[in-house]
Amino acid sequence: MRRLYFALDLKNDPKLIAEYENWHRHERIWPEILDSLCAAEVQDLEIFRCGDRLIMVMEVPDDFSAADQAALAGASQRVRDWEELMWRFQRPLSFAGVGEKWVPMKRVFSLKETLLGREGEQ
Repeated sequence: MRRLYFALDLKNDPKLIAEYENWHRHERIWPEILDSLCAAEVQDLEIFRCGDRLIMVMEVPDDFSAADQAALAGASQRVRDWEELMWRFQRPLSFAGVGEKWVPMKRVFSLKETLLGREGEQ
């Protein structure tokens, strides 16, 4: 298993942000969204918010690919409808590519790897 991290912004409007969060309550998520994530073998997915910035963490199989990720967004008409609904609240990062919503994040530090590297030096 590995973790993938992505960033996206919300429109900076407190009412829209509250509505976005409300859509993500467990009783409001459409079953088709959960089904598509399970079908893609996503083990866990969390979204965190700070201000209008979102960070999404996905725990996926080692062989999960960019194609698998793209397939999630277009898995069914219902999933596409969800994505369209969410786009009412979201806005792309200033450096996102055309049509790119969730931008992959680059890891810049790992405590575990740093400590392992120090042990290897001794």
